[in-house]
Amino acid sequence: MTKGFFITGTDTDVGKTRIALGLINKLNTMGHTTTVMKPLSAGCDSTPDGLRNDDAVQLIQQASFKPDYDKVNPYAFKPAIAPHLAAEKENTVIDLSRIKNIFDELSAQADYIVVEGAGGWKVPINKQQTMAELASALALPVILVTGMRLGCLNHAILTIESIQHAGIPIAGWIANTLSKDFTELDANIKTLKEHLEIPFLGTVPYMEKCEPQLTGQYINISNA
Repeated sequence: MTKGFFITGTDTDVGKTRIALGLINKLNTMGHTTTVMKPLSAGCDSTPDGLRNDDAVQLIQQASFKPDYDKVNPYAFKPAIAPHLAAEKENTVIDLSRIKNIFDELSAQADYIVVEGAGGWKVPINKQQTMAELASALALPVILVTGMRLGCLNHAILTIESIQHAGIPIAGWIANTLSKDFTELDANIKTLKEHLEIPFLGTVPYMEKCEPQLTGQYINISNA
């Protein structure tokens, strides 16, 4: 069985990449080999080598096994909009079977694979499927990154309910502090612990910049 994690979030811009990088660093430090995948990305930059997404580039840099970019991020789009809308603009249909085939190839090359989703849990990827179906196809336990800000309680509880309803295993959730000015951080975390009833994998404090080694120190995957 493939070992790894699927990183999703309560919304966009909640720190999925930061947590993924910290998790990869943690696994590397524990002596495991790691590889990565970000199947879909939008808001990519044009480079001499083609479209490149900064999050995907950072994931590759952190992994111990570094696949070709086109395998890590098979669907890359320039407009910074929802992936299915970006795909429609380019007359592209996002194909889950293609993603799964690449995933199977990559996951065989390392002890762990860390896959980062795009946006939130139910973001559409085509006219019939959402990010939830993608996670289900890859069959990895999910880590929910909860961006600690106003509205996080509702978003986290609804997201976990949706994951559980889909019958997808949940490794746990992480509280990612998005602002040093967020009030009642501890109270919000306590509330979520009481309502989510899934493993709590740690609180990542606010940081001015992404530091994978430091982030990884706050992530507890011993029971994940």
